[in-house]
Amino acid sequence: MGVDLYPQQMRVPLAEVETFAKYLGGTATNVAVQAALLGSRTAVVTKVGDDGFGPYVRSALERFGVDPRWVGTDPELRTPIVFCEVHPPEHFPLLFYREPKAPDMNLTIEDFDLDAVDDAKLFWITGTGLSDEPSRSTLLELIARRSPLPTVLDLDYRPMFWPSREEATRWLLRALEHVTIAIGNAEEVEVAAGERDPHAAAAALLELGVELAVVKRGGEGVLAATQDQIIELPAIRLEVVNGLGAGDAFGGALAHGLIHGYELDRALSLANAAGAIAASRLACADDYAGLEELEALLEERAHA
Repeated sequence: MGVDLYPQQMRVPLAEVETFAKYLGGTATNVAVQAALLGSRTAVVTKVGDDGFGPYVRSALERFGVDPRWVGTDPELRTPIVFCEVHPPEHFPLLFYREPKAPDMNLTIEDFDLDAVDDAKLFWITGTGLSDEPSRSTLLELIARRSPLPTVLDLDYRPMFWPSREEATRWLLRALEHVTIAIGNAEEVEVAAGERDPHAAAAALLELGVELAVVKRGGEGVLAATQDQIIELPAIRLEVVNGLGAGDAFGGALAHGLIHGYELDRALSLANAAGAIAASRLACADDYAGLEELEALLEERAHA
């Protein structure tokens, strides 16, 4: 998790931004918020610093309906913040403040309620969580413990958090041995599975043992594959304001659909709508849509 400080002036470099607004952020947190807004019971296991942003994070999670009971406090590290520039439709550079590292990189097995991990209908981890210790060992132990229960690896490859691309590949491959679902964009699936073409990448992920491979293709839509079917859906096109967090909205909506027994194509359609609406707005979690709005968008496009 983190705190997003997003500019209120668009299409200007960071040096020229005059004002920022504070929003809840962080990829796994965004996923949990989107699923909660759709009606799922969600929680996030993370850590904040012993600073003013910690209470903000907990209160924001409660406001969105995400259980904050497993948000711990690191006594030394600070809550991460991130600044961005907004240059629609495709340029959104980020500046992270998480030195020497983010508190959630210090998660240990003792930070988890193992009964809750075992009972969860879906357990979601991120590739970034594998980029440092002790978080990496903790997550690998947890997903091995849950196997073969439904577990998602959001590949979430961010090169600035890894010592090398090869190191990212090594640990993503280790995690893929124990998860049932893998999700990522073209670059992320290439890092994990060595294939950039969506069909080849999905096939490679299935060969590695996952039951469902999802390749997000941005403006080209999404491809999802199981051993029995391949589904390709076009993107829902809205005017892009800020593409950051659209993939997390997609993930949260997909998770909601899967745990509520949606057919795969319906779950993907809902996820597409969530991602499109998120990209059409400035913030991430704070601007995500609820179920009624997503279904209205899908209904509108079905009759367009």
